[in-house]
This record gives sequence, structure tokens and C-alpha cells, in this order.
Amino acid sequence: MSEFWDRVTATQPLPTPGAVVATAVVAAALVLTPGVWPVARHVVTVAHEAGHAVVAVLTGRRLTGIRLHSDTSGLTLSRGRPRGPGMVLMLLAGYPGPAVLGLAAAALLAGGHAVALLWALLVALAAMLLSVRNLFGLWVLLVFGAGVAAVTGWAAPTAQSAVAYTLTWFWLLAAPRTVLELAGTRRRSGRTSDADQLAAVTHVPAPLWVLVFLAVTLGALVAGAALLVPSLVAQWDTPG
Repeated sequence: MSEFWDRVTATQPLPTPGAVVATAVVAAALVLTPGVWPVARHVVTVAHEAGHAVVAVLTGRRLTGIRLHSDTSGLTLSRGRPRGPGMVLMLLAGYPGPAVLGLAAAALLAGGHAVALLWALLVALAAMLLSVRNLFGLWVLLVFGAGVAAVTGWAAPTAQSAVAYTLTWFWLLAAPRTVLELAGTRRRSGRTSDADQLAAVTHVPAPLWVLVFLAVTLGALVAGAALLVPSLVAQWDTPG
């Protein structure tokens, strides 16, 4: 166990800025390629529903289940007061969830903890398995988890770092896209989106909540990029 813990917590050399940018390009292709995005979006849904679930538990609500659907939608069910701060925070956590995860992952990578990030992701996926309530959701988590486990257990350190950086960029880049999709489809979705539910609970118009989601996700993207590409930060900090 001591050797295992040393391996998980060990720091890895930071990749070159060029390598970091290359992983960003790969992640952008996953987000922007029409034929790939519908599949890759399931990874965003996992983070979205995890955000709902974590905040539900932290605010004292009882988590009763998570569902992931083949159309990349998801549903997190919890019991508690139908109104109040806990309900608002839980509803608010979904769309910013991937962005916050990406920002936290960027902070780990900036400290050279690519392996620790992959192991933390495995633990989180295992915890979600305990709450998933449909077969498709179970399949998504198992496939995602198997891929991360294979990279963590058998890939070379450079490959582990590349996967960790690509996943991080993907969460950061994909989060704003899902918000833009929400803005375009909210009226056709029967007003059941997170923004509409927040509007019902808080009486703040749903479009304003969409703007909040967009501001948070874009802010996380900028902050995450600053952490992932230190050379750019150094250029920004240079006088003149």
C-alpha cells in the first residue's frame, strides 16, 4: 500500500507547452467534430450529473439515483425540500460541473499530478456506480472507467499525461458548448431544463440562469488554460 500511495501521489514532469497545446487541439476536435461530439458528450453528462449528485449530498439532500440516457441527457434524483438553498445549489451545479471539474483537474496537472488525477477519476466513477439506476448509465460508467483504468494501470507515463491533459481540456471546452446548446434548445425541451427549474424555484428568469452558466464555464476555461499553459502565463506577466 505504501508503494501504491507513493505512485499515486508522485509528481510527474510537466509536458512542454507544445504538447499541452496538442492535447488542447485533440480535445477541441472532440468537441467540434459533428460525428464525434454526440459520443464524446456522454463524458460531459457524467460530470454534469456528478455535479448534481455531489452538491445534493453536501447540502443534506438524500441522493436516490442517477440515470444516463442514450441521447446524452441525464437525471439525478434526490429527496429533500423542494425549495430553498439546497435545491437551488443542486440545480445550479449541473452545467458548471464539467467546467469546475476541468478547473480542478487543471490545478492538479499544474502541480504535476497527472496520475493522481486519473486515480481520483476512477474513484469518482466507482462511487457513481453505486448510484446509477439504469443499464445504459451502467454501461457508460463501465466503459469510461475501463478506459481510465487501462491508461492508469498499463500506459506509459507520457501517455497517462496526454490522456489526463486531453480529458481536462475536453471538460473545459465542452462545458460552454453544452450551455450554448441549452440556450438553443431550452424552449423546445418542454421547459424542464436546469435553468427552467431554477426559474421556478427562485423566480429569476431562466435566460439569466443560462447566462450564469455561460459566465461560469467561460471563466473556468480561461482560468484552466492559464494553469495548463504556463508559458502563456509567463508572457502575460512580462512587463510591456
